[in-house]
Amino acid sequence: MKLIAGLGNPGKKYERTRHNVGFEVIDKCQERLNVELDQAKFKGAYGFTRAGAEKTFLLKPLTYMNLSGESIVPLMNYFKLKPEDLLVIYDDLDLPPGKIRLRQKGGHGGHNGMKSIIQHLGSDKFNRIRIGIGRPEPGVAVPDYVLGTFPPKERQEVDEAVEKAARAAEAWTETDFVKVMNEYNQ
Repeated sequence: MKLIAGLGNPGKKYERTRHNVGFEVIDKCQERLNVELDQAKFKGAYGFTRAGAEKTFLLKPLTYMNLSGESIVPLMNYFKLKPEDLLVIYDDLDLPPGKIRLRQKGGHGGHNGMKSIIQHLGSDKFNRIRIGIGRPEPGVAVPDYVLGTFPPKERQEVDEAVEKAARAAEAWTETDFVKVMNEYNQ
């Protein structure tokens, strides 16, 4: 079994903000894999499909970003998933808008959602797709920036990155993550 979790904040006021690109990828994965997030448990909305012989879960934690681990890890524990069965998709200030990077492990990089997952999981050895949102201009506070929306040019680049990240996540349902990294980290 595998779990694809996209990070974001629940509620209409956070839709299409920089911090919610993980949720956008899950939306795209729902379309691509024909999955409904019709289960409400583990402080999240989730659903599943079968990709080949494996069951793949899609999850949107509804805990707010900073508590994402409180949703992801209980689902993993219940279904007996290992860290290598997890793929987390989230926004990254250190990448330019529209860039994606796949990794198998790493620190939280100051991202509070990732910090929560690492803390609750007790490991940083899990798959991830980071989607670049760029850094704020001097004088703009990071919380205001990540909760803001993209200007039109960046929005187009991020929409393309969301599509690419969804394709990468779907590819992972059928193959090894190293192969997916080699294809999508270009």
